[in-house]
Amino acid sequence: MSLQEEIISALGVKPVIDVEAEVRKRVDFLKSYVLGAGAKGLLIAISGGVDSAVAAGLCKRATDELTAEEGKEYMTLGVFQPYGVQEDIEHSYAVAKAFELTHTVETNIEEAVNEIALEVEHGLKAIGQHRHMTHQGKGNVKARTRMVMQYALSFENNLLVVGTDHASEAITGFYTKWGDGAVDITPLSSLNKRQVRQLAGYLGVPEAVVTKAPSAGLWPGQTDETELGITYDDNSDYLEGKAINPEAAAKLESYYKRTAHKRNVIPGI
Repeated sequence: MSLQEEIISALGVKPVIDVEAEVRKRVDFLKSYVLGAGAKGLLIAISGGVDSAVAAGLCKRATDELTAEEGKEYMTLGVFQPYGVQEDIEHSYAVAKAFELTHTVETNIEEAVNEIALEVEHGLKAIGQHRHMTHQGKGNVKARTRMVMQYALSFENNLLVVGTDHASEAITGFYTKWGDGAVDITPLSSLNKRQVRQLAGYLGVPEAVVTKAPSAGLWPGQTDETELGITYDDNSDYLEGKAINPEAAAKLESYYKRTAHKRNVIPGI
């Protein structure tokens, strides 16, 4: 078995999907998990990107069906988490409107992140490093602060925190460990980016959200493809078993090996 085949098998990606069947399977998965956990619903942070939009659509279908089937209300709570002013925050609200989310809340993380960064810089100064945090370091604080807020809200409402990570992120490790990777359930994990977009079209995600350049939004001007140096088309082709440019394939495989610690359980002895 080639390394490409090993990666595809480990991440569970299919070369072709039946979109309607995939939606049904993932909605049923969410419903089953909510019932098994005795939860009252799901919490999804809606960033304004296509991944969280698709997850929000799946969550809303799941809780609507549970409400109809179980005779009591199950909630999907949509959370908007800008850092200060978010230029594309209207996309987050557009997603909530498209899926008729009646429970939403905005929690701005700027003050909390800046306080943490200040304390870290005090710590750096104490060990002789008189400098500000790096963009990447502060970006990780943003991702982890968002999850702290999500889990606080979920605890108070007995909700499960839904993640938006998928196979195209897993292969590169393009998520923050104990940040956006720290969730209760991931309904998109065996899909690549192309397939996530296919589900988006089926579910009715606003077109502006589907076609925008993917970004984690951790610092101004950041985009996934620029930071990784590889396109999502190449990434998706690779995960569908297709031959891609050898340099791009080597880069993906290098990312996969280097970020194994993000996908593995915590080591111990």
